[in-house]
Amino acid sequence: MFRLWGKIFKNNHMLKDTTICIDDNSLNRTKKVFKALDEICYEFDLGKPIWLDKTIKDFQLHDKARFHSDNFIEDIEFDFLEIQVIEEG
Repeated sequence: MFRLWGKIFKNNHMLKDTTICIDDNSLNRTKKVFKALDEICYEFDLGKPIWLDKTIKDFQLHDKARFHSDNFIEDIEFDFLEIQVIEEG
């Protein structure tokens, strides 16, 4: 079971959150992250964020990444979207 927690923050307050569970052992970790992020964006009605070098590095080091306005093509009405791996198995 792979679980990714997605949260939207504005002014240091969490506005929305969701947890996505992926139970497909045929996918590698990277594909699970991308699939879960797609589902988070669909649930929050967001465009897919762009993975910048800093975002990738943070995710590799901490299993957590923040997507700010520079990661999105369209304007966003929040400060950042944060994703965090909460279970890998």
